Amino acid sequence: MSEETPNKDQQDNTGLAVEESRPKLKRPPLYRVVLINDDFTPMEFVVEVLERVFGMDRPKATRIMLEVHTRGKGVCGVYTYEIAETKVAQVNGYAQQHQHPLLCTMEEA
Repeated sequence: MSEETPNKDQQDNTGLAVEESRPKLKRPPLYRVVLINDDFTPMEFVVEVLERVFGMDRPKATRIMLEVHTRGKGVCGVYTYEIAETKVAQVNGYAQQHQHPLLCTMEEA
């Protein structure tokens, strides 16, 4: 019995590397966390909330607080849905604990 080497036409494709297609991952939608101005919550409390919940330094927290005060609302950050939802709940809960009507919402970015 003699061994023959098959020519290119007779070779099967088992020796070729098969490149699998990777699924395209889609980034999750992002949401803006927004503070809404009211006429009763002290400015210092808003700054405290921005520092405590969003980890901002005082100058940035003051800048956002002034935006809320002058424009009626201000963006505190942009997050995935679950994180934004948690931040909104933390702010609203903290405001209620301290008997302030400060309102925080989220909107799709």
